[in-house]
Amino acid sequence: MPSNTEIRNVLVIGAAGNLGQIVLPGLLASGAFTVSILTRASTTASFPASATIIKADYDSEEDLVGAFTGQDAIVSTIGGAGFTQQRAFIDAAIKAGVKRFLPSELSSNTRSDAVRKLLPLFEAKQDILDYLKGKEGTGLTWTGLATGPMLDWGLKTGFLGFDLTARKAKIWDGGKTTFSATNEADIAAAVVSVLQHPVETANKYLYVETAAVSQKAILDSLEAATSSTWEVENVNTADSVALGRQLVAQGDFTGNFLLVQASTWGNGQGLRQNFSVDEELANSLLGLPKGDVHQTVRRVIQDIK
Repeated sequence: MPSNTEIRNVLVIGAAGNLGQIVLPGLLASGAFTVSILTRASTTASFPASATIIKADYDSEEDLVGAFTGQDAIVSTIGGAGFTQQRAFIDAAIKAGVKRFLPSELSSNTRSDAVRKLLPLFEAKQDILDYLKGKEGTGLTWTGLATGPMLDWGLKTGFLGFDLTARKAKIWDGGKTTFSATNEADIAAAVVSVLQHPVETANKYLYVETAAVSQKAILDSLEAATSSTWEVENVNTADSVALGRQLVAQGDFTGNFLLVQASTWGNGQGLRQNFSVDEELANSLLGLPKGDVHQTVRRVIQDIK
């Protein structure tokens, strides 16, 4: 007979977004869960047939409670515009008897005061973590998961500062800052493992990484993998932060991407983004092997050929 902590039924919120498209396939591929997806009634997104689609009005607690009833865990992968909406999800989850809630983290170290000061958007993430802590007596448990930026995704999309086609690099402050980064498959595996270890991961904020990297190390690996010398544009954190804040002040959300980059490999103090040094890695707890930046770079280069 299943224990009262066992997680079988999992509901994903934000499955159509960047994070959702990484986490959802991992949950489905694990074969360990019955997976459902919560969407608004107006959605036009398409999803795998192996997942059950549940439509609800996100502003209706009655709708949310109905959608959450029978679910053991909720995995939120919603974007920045929906961070505060998670309060309503948490309240409904408690009323529906959900056992575990994973808030939308899977990026920078939300628990760093310096990160939140640099990136005010993430204050909402901390508020949600605090809200969850305050609800621990209700029977709902939680797990926060910090992964740093996505390593392979960040290489492919240019988010990490590298143009793989033009072989150009935008290097911050000499590229010396070491930070934790996690591949897409490892992020999905970490979420799956959290749900498979409900007792060990209850009410904890966990840190994982595929590898600890720096922009300089990535550039060296890219040059070796492509047998070429890349064109480098040197930038500094102060200029990038100023531009990011200016864009945000003008209502341009893309400014937050610059601030996320600054909070990850900028030269600010107290960012605590090298999880293997600044925090305690949960890779062993979750059975997540450490990877290798060179292996990831070679795979990504091969993929784009």
